[in-house]
Amino acid sequence: MGANTSQVTDLSENTSLKALVGTETISENDPFWNQLISFTFISPTNSGDSKLLEEAVIPLAKTLIQNNPRTGNFGALVRVFLGRTKELKISTECQDQLFIWQAHNALFMIRCLVKVFIREMSEEELQQQFSFQERAPGSSGSEDLLEELLLNLVHLIVEVPLLDITYSILFEAVTTLLIFFSYQLFHKDILRDGLIYQHIMKGRCLELTSRLVKTLLYNFIRQEKCPPPTAHIFEPKAEGGLLYGLASGVASGLWSVFTLGGTGNSAGIDQDNNLLPLSNQSLLLLLVLANLTDGPDWPNPFRQAITCFRNTQDTSSLPVEPPHTFQINFNSLYTALCEQQRSDQATLLLYTLLHQNTNMRTYILSRTDMDNLVLPILEILYHVEDRNSHHVYMALIILLILTEDDAFNRSIHEVVLKNISWYTERSLTEISLGSLLILVVIRTIQFNMTRTRDKYLHTNCLAALANMSAQFRSLHQYAAQRIISLFALLSKKHNKVLEQATQSLRGRQGNNVALPDYAQDLNVIEEVIRMMLEIINSCLCNSLHHNPNLVYALLYKRELFEQFRSHPSFQDIMQNLDTVIGFFSQRLEQAGSDLSVERVQEVIMKGAQALPKDRLKKFPELKFKYVEEDQPEDFFIPYVWSLVFNSGVGLYWNPHGIELFSMDSG
Repeated sequence: MGANTSQVTDLSENTSLKALVGTETISENDPFWNQLISFTFISPTNSGDSKLLEEAVIPLAKTLIQNNPRTGNFGALVRVFLGRTKELKISTECQDQLFIWQAHNALFMIRCLVKVFIREMSEEELQQQFSFQERAPGSSGSEDLLEELLLNLVHLIVEVPLLDITYSILFEAVTTLLIFFSYQLFHKDILRDGLIYQHIMKGRCLELTSRLVKTLLYNFIRQEKCPPPTAHIFEPKAEGGLLYGLASGVASGLWSVFTLGGTGNSAGIDQDNNLLPLSNQSLLLLLVLANLTDGPDWPNPFRQAITCFRNTQDTSSLPVEPPHTFQINFNSLYTALCEQQRSDQATLLLYTLLHQNTNMRTYILSRTDMDNLVLPILEILYHVEDRNSHHVYMALIILLILTEDDAFNRSIHEVVLKNISWYTERSLTEISLGSLLILVVIRTIQFNMTRTRDKYLHTNCLAALANMSAQFRSLHQYAAQRIISLFALLSKKHNKVLEQATQSLRGRQGNNVALPDYAQDLNVIEEVIRMMLEIINSCLCNSLHHNPNLVYALLYKRELFEQFRSHPSFQDIMQNLDTVIGFFSQRLEQAGSDLSVERVQEVIMKGAQALPKDRLKKFPELKFKYVEEDQPEDFFIPYVWSLVFNSGVGLYWNPHGIELFSMDSG
């Protein structure tokens, strides 16, 4: 590659690369290495360019796999890189761009080769590729070069400051670590152990756990764009007899790496990732590390770090410090989470923190600007048809976790929003956050009933509504109407399924054709109806006088509830609804006929004050808590890797051979 701008198409003919992968051993001290790593190359950021690069590297890597056992040239390349990184901090302080640039190039080559190695061989065989080396006289050869490289990458990420001149090498270090874990893509089963796991989780890397998690979080928080190319122009200079042919603008190619962007695989989001490559890749690596399974006899230290970190404002001292704890600025983290919710990755991070870190959950729930966080989550749910189902799940579970908190359920009705532009079904000039939340959750249930029919989705939606129901306050009339119209939809569906069940029993007893399981369908729909009745009941029992719009909607559609009055599954819960409907109907009759809407509302307001509390039967409080399923890794690990596969900046994997998830689901 040496000393000139390289293009993907030229790689196979490049004499330096041919020498690297060829049959001759090249000593580490050979000037060849200096020449090899002095190249400019526009590092790809979109999947199309990454695919071209991968296809050009594969034949070279395969040749190296054959020759490396004899030459040890791959190990030599790794040691050349390690030699460069020892002085990286000093280079950064001295603004020695040339040195950083060469270290970056060496790492870029290692990353491209390792990515192909991982596809072609087992971890044990990979370790051997690192260990083939020219034995220097007197050397024991006992160093583990693979572990040395991993340790070095972690050190680089946590110690080298993020500046314009270090942006590219930090990005490359994060990306290379991500590649080392990509063995998971080629296995259907979840990997629970292995060489790379052990090096990262148990070896010398262990003591850097908290610093690595903290650095990756800060990379996400900082959302640094790629530095502009103009900041990185080397003048040509002769050095040690080797002319670095770096005419002005040469390195600008390398550092414009990400600013070029190109066309992404999923327009909008891909574009965002390309603008913030280090932030995006750091978040992906963090999610991969956090979701690694515990080892046979050791816990995942990254999960421990994520579970227990604290706010920099928190000055209290704990009697026993949890392992791998650290402090980070919660305000900055909260702001970044609010701003980034359009990506799956950021929503998954928010879920992870809410679910696993009690300090962060307490902090989020104490914020007075919760709308900044809740609105983007509602927008994800609102656009349910454009989102993948996992993203929708995460958004829903976040809402469920938030609704476990009574103070949250009260405060959302006090936040008044104006003109929600993305809510297009109806113009909402003014609505409380609580009413909007109800509208969006109900819309999700309705979407699910007509399209995906996923029981798990229903359950979580209803659980969130149930948690909020006792605290419903001043429901917007549209939200009240939607609650009742969802009930209308359910009762219509109930009648249809009931009719199908009856007909199928009558008509098909004689032949043995397998019947659809109408009994099970009926069971599911009755559970949902029961839950809706409990939600309405909970609101009436706890806050009837705060919700005249719900009473109005209930009276307007009272005939809906007739059929359930004598139904054995609903009799108990129907008593209160009957009482309320009967009480207000009577008052309206007394008020005369042809009442205006305003007059009806007035009667309801007065009636609400007059209805004796003890007339309504008390039911246990509705409270649902989110509990992660057994073996959550079966869901989360394929999900995280599907995000790396689809959103990793400058990464392309050939879908053929990916075992972890079916490629049609993306």
